[in-house]
Formats: sequence, C-alpha cells, structure tokens
Amino acid sequence: MLDSTPGGELRLERPPGVEPDGGVALLAWAARMREEQPVWRDGSGNVHVFRHADVQRILADTATFSSDTVGRLSGGEKQAPRGTLLLLDPPLHGKMRRLVSRAFTPGLITGLEPWITELTGQLLDAAPVDAFDLVDVLANPLPVTVIARMLGVPTEDRDRFQGWADQLLSTDPDDPESVRRMEETAVTISAYLQGFIEARRGEPSGDLLGTLVGAELDGERLEDEDIASFATLLLLAGHITTSVLVGNALLCLDRDPQLLERVRADRSLIPAVIEETLRLRPPFTRIERVTTTAATVAGTDVGPDTLVHLWLLSANRDERVFEDADAFRPDRSNARQAAFGHGIHYCIGAPLARLEGRIALDALLDRYVRIGVDPAVRLSWHGTNVFGARHLPLRVHHA
Repeated sequence: MLDSTPGGELRLERPPGVEPDGGVALLAWAARMREEQPVWRDGSGNVHVFRHADVQRILADTATFSSDTVGRLSGGEKQAPRGTLLLLDPPLHGKMRRLVSRAFTPGLITGLEPWITELTGQLLDAAPVDAFDLVDVLANPLPVTVIARMLGVPTEDRDRFQGWADQLLSTDPDDPESVRRMEETAVTISAYLQGFIEARRGEPSGDLLGTLVGAELDGERLEDEDIASFATLLLLAGHITTSVLVGNALLCLDRDPQLLERVRADRSLIPAVIEETLRLRPPFTRIERVTTTAATVAGTDVGPDTLVHLWLLSANRDERVFEDADAFRPDRSNARQAAFGHGIHYCIGAPLARLEGRIALDALLDRYVRIGVDPAVRLSWHGTNVFGARHLPLRVHHA
C-alpha cells in the first residue's frame, strides 16, 4: 500500500484506515509522513499536512484557509446551512457562534455536573454485573442524553439519535450508495427536529432550540434549516467526541495497570489523563480546510480551491513539540494538543466533553475495584475519520 517513487516521494492512493488494526498502520504512516513528506499531495490532488506547527498555523489563518469546504468546492452551487458552525467563515461564523455559546458558558456547564453525575450512576446501575460493552452502556448514551436535554428533545429518543449517528459516521464518501444513505438520514433527522422547532415558535422555551428559535442574526430570525443543522451537528459531533474520549481513556489506562491504580488512588490526576488521552488518541483523525488563494505550506506551493487535510492525529504526536510523543504520559508539562482544533473554530463543546469524560472515569473507578478490556474479544473500530473503538468489551469486579 505504501512505497516510494524513484524520486523518493511517498506513493499512496489513500491513507490507511483505523480498521482493522486499531490505527497501527495509520500511525506508522503518519509518523513517516511527518519526517519525510510533511506536506503531501494525494492522487486526487488534495493536500495533507502532518506537523503540529503547520496545522496550528493553518487553523489560525482563516483568510487563506476557509472552513467553507461545501461552498468553495462546489463553485458556490451549494451552501452549508448557517447552523453548521464547522463550515462557516468570519464574519458569519462569529455571529452564529455567539448565539449558540449562550448554552455553553462555564456556569451553565458546571451547573450540569450534579445531573450528569446522577445520570452516569443510573446508566452503570443498568449494566450487567461482570462484563459489558462500555460504549453501549455508558460512552454512547451519556453524551447523547446530555445533548438531548440541552436541546429540549426527549431523552427517551436517544436510541434513535444513536442509530442516526452510526449511519452518518459510517459514510464512505467514495461510495455513492453510502452517500445516498447519509443524505436520507440527514433528511430524517431534520424532519424529526422540525416538529420541535415549530413547537418553540408557538411557545418559547429556555432550552437551546428555544434560544435559537428566538434569536436574530443581522436582524433576521434563523431559518428552520439553520437551527436543525446546528442541532444535528451537536447530536453527532458532541456525542461522538465524548463517546470516543471515554473509550480511549479506558484503552490507555488498560495498557498501563500501574498508572490505572495511581489514578484510582488520586482522582486529581483524572483531568491530566483526559488531556493526554485527547493528545494521544484524539476523537477525530483530521479536519479539512480549502484554500481561498494560492498559498505556501512548509515550502510547498498549494493552489486556490485545494482541499487541505489537517492531521490532528499526527500533529498530536509531533516529536518537535511532544517529548516521547508516542508514550501515554499524563504528567507531561506540554499539553498543547490539537484534538479540539485551534483558533476561532476551537470546539465550543470542549468543556462539556472534558466534564463528561471526568465524571465517567471517576464513576467507573468508584464502582469497580478491577476494570479492564476483555482480552478474549477482538475489538472493532470506527472505519472513517473517528479514532476509537466502535465497541469496548470490559470485564469488571464491583467494589
């Protein structure tokens, strides 16, 4: 799959996937690219960037590297809804972000902690006694339920949300049938949310949907499509970030039993474990930008309207920034990980994901005197841009 041309350039039609080895081949490829070809053009003409400094610089330069991949790559024929924060550029991005950030203030996030702690306990109460799938029992339902409550939609529908998220996350952009199913799922989600949006227009409420329905942008109310697109983004990205974070934290601790016991004895270490998990195993392997004009990246000329893949997974293991970069070291002094992005698009839900991860890990260590990944079960992995286990079977012993 990976070789070199006579001129020394790496030749690969597409990057290795996370399946079937959990990212071993992908990490080896990214490490080689960081050293030998930090800016690489694939067979489709897209550019891939691997080093921490280059990734951070591009994320900070919104004038040259646009988030509007939909509009620019379609020649303006398509436009992302205004609620899709990930695909918006300034000044619209700043205006929309200020609207939705009302639901993510430090005070509001901190205020959720008692309820999230109670919810975590309820989910673990329902878990089988000796063995269970962490993803099914806790890592998926916890963030989905939290987001549903914030939006103001029934938490009882979380299984539906999970099914939709699974469908969207399994989309293969190179498979027309997979793309068609993704589009159908997006229509289904929008139709589901439409009923709640219409209800808020008739009777205002204090939840996030109600806030967006009552908000104005440049003197105009948001369209239903804008509101539905943000809610969909929150349900998808918000839940998978925490879900993968919780699973990845357990994976990292499972591989270092001594560290696991240190964390059990000293829970003040949990925030550092969360940060190091985000660095070593970020929920998403990469994010995309598109050039607005000709640019130069690490000495490589890139033309306008070029799709640029920024490899967060690689940037977070850049030896120029992180000493002993492949080691899981929560005590490292340099924690400039890029899992949540950088600059104006820094993940608005990052504090919530950190809170959910901390509560989940604390609850697991409280409840089980022994906890570990079941070695008898082969792990399955997300096969797209998500860097984590699709299911994580655990064996546990109660305290």
